[in-house]
Amino acid sequence: MNQLPAPGLERLCLHTITTKPWKIEEAARNYSAAGVKGITVWRDTLEGRNISQTGEMLHQHGLEIVSLCRGGFFPSIDPEKRKAAIDENRRAIDEAFTLGTDKIVLVCGADPAQSLEDSRKQIHDGIAAIIPEAAAAGVRLAIEPLHPMFADTRSAINTLSQANDLAEMLNTPWVGVAVDVYHLWWDPELENEIRRCGRNNNLLAFHVCDWKSPTTDMLNDRGLMGEGCIPLKKIRSWVEEAGFKGFIEVEIFSNEYWKMDQSIFLERIVKAYKEFV
Repeated sequence: MNQLPAPGLERLCLHTITTKPWKIEEAARNYSAAGVKGITVWRDTLEGRNISQTGEMLHQHGLEIVSLCRGGFFPSIDPEKRKAAIDENRRAIDEAFTLGTDKIVLVCGADPAQSLEDSRKQIHDGIAAIIPEAAAAGVRLAIEPLHPMFADTRSAINTLSQANDLAEMLNTPWVGVAVDVYHLWWDPELENEIRRCGRNNNLLAFHVCDWKSPTTDMLNDRGLMGEGCIPLKKIRSWVEEAGFKGFIEVEIFSNEYWKMDQSIFLERIVKAYKEFV
């Protein structure tokens, strides 16, 4: 596994949330200067902007817009909130199309006031409701399973097996899955489920960071690659054996790193990507 060649910078994508203090214009300029070729745009960075012009700006910096993050959050005991969530996801599809990307990452949501089974059914129904709009816009929906510690409110889809099951039930080329190592590295079935993605040709995204031990915050203490215990090269090898050749997306939520000089952080990201991914 140690002989796995380093990925080239042409496959490096950064999420705007990773360098959260930067406005999207700063991120575009600095990512491009560092040799980064891809960007995943978080919707908050688009607020108050002309989305079409923002997409053009990103392309002018030589960045491929890998995906829009995030859609989802379908479940609720309140039917009006479920309807509002579906409407919000339709807006996200419009934004993705206007921005110039063909993919939305879905953080599916959960409601602790009801069973996980009910939340999962509502997730299925919510995604099914937006497939016609996604297909019309040419936008694929990537179901991202989240670590079980987030099963209360953030996602009732917690393993890659569950995400694969859901994608297979929906049975459309417009729905696939996203593999985020932070959420899935612990799963003893991960290799087999990644192989299943390959058989189904539904692996749409691969996100990397690291799990720090001990961690100080379950949400906002993700590590830079190489700082923690995730076997990044091993998981990358499984993903590539399954046929995935797309961008490797660095997604780091970190109170610590958001406080530091983001230019220095960006240098560290590029170095860690080359060395540990």
